[in-house]
Amino acid sequence: MTSENQHSPEDQPKEHLEADQPEQTIAEPAEQASEQIIADLNQKLAEMQDNYLRAKAEGENIRRRAVEDIAKAHKFAIEGFAENLVPVTDSLYAALSAEAVDAKAFKEGLEITLKQLLSAFEKGRMTEINPAVGDKFDPHHHQAIASVPSEQAPNTVVSVLQRGYSISDRVLRPALVTVSAAQ
Repeated sequence: MTSENQHSPEDQPKEHLEADQPEQTIAEPAEQASEQIIADLNQKLAEMQDNYLRAKAEGENIRRRAVEDIAKAHKFAIEGFAENLVPVTDSLYAALSAEAVDAKAFKEGLEITLKQLLSAFEKGRMTEINPAVGDKFDPHHHQAIASVPSEQAPNTVVSVLQRGYSISDRVLRPALVTVSAAQ
């Protein structure tokens, strides 16, 4: 080989060198653009991770507060009802501390106390189950203690032995009744 066939880079024509440079300048902006896209995506990922962690913490706080609220509701659910019973207790203590009073005044005091108690029941959405004689027996609200022969229609209430109570349509205690037997 002769030295004429071998060309050093300095010996190459200038057109050939200029042709190589535009390729490098095109590749550099593409590389920079992809690096910028990666940086932007990493920033978005970091923001989303932060938002996720914040949302997760907020959800955990809401859950914890709900558990605390439920615990307080269970603990203090009877508070309003108890506040309504305090005046009834006061009346009973007053009746017990009264000196020898006649039976009529004592009975009047008991009736007033009973009205206070029934008012407290009403405020607590507690209602009496007190069927009238002749009402049809309802197994959801009544408990039959005995079946007695009677002139009434079968399966009707003959007498109420003990009143029942319900709270918001849920039976707390059924009324104890005797019912008429079929003849």
